[in-house]
Amino acid sequence: MKIAVEWIRQARELPLDPRAVFMDLGYVAKVKDFLRQARDLVKFIPFSPSADSETKQASREILTQIEETEKELLHRT
Repeated sequence: MKIAVEWIRQARELPLDPRAVFMDLGYVAKVKDFLRQARDLVKFIPFSPSADSETKQASREILTQIEETEKELLHRT
């Protein structure tokens, strides 16, 4: 799960030109790719019977963090 957190961090650290009227499509694609990889890594853990409750809770928190990061970076007003 450390890898998923690292991908979220990398998405947050991508540079965005503040002068751009619209978001750069390359930026959007990179953010979505990092977050997709993170989501794919942890999305099935909460449904795994072999995962303990602590791991399941951690994966749910990462999924929430992914959603918040996507809103913060891509759905700016």
